[in-house]
Amino acid sequence: MIIEIGIVAGEIWHFLDKNGNSKLDKIVKGLDRPKELILMSLGWLAREGHVTLGKPEDGYLISLTQKNL
Repeated sequence: MIIEIGIVAGEIWHFLDKNGNSKLDKIVKGLDRPKELILMSLGWLAREGHVTLGKPEDGYLISLTQKNL
């Protein structure tokens, strides 16, 4: 499972690099992966400092950190 989480984390990173800041729902639709797996992968990326998570009223906004741009 940890390998799959890492693979999806890479897919999220590439998605954000290509599409810019994105809401969680857009990432889920864009990657066609289970939402639970995407959430685990986002947690990994956030813990490692690769993404920041914001919570606007209409959904979570995920961004690559400045050091990753």
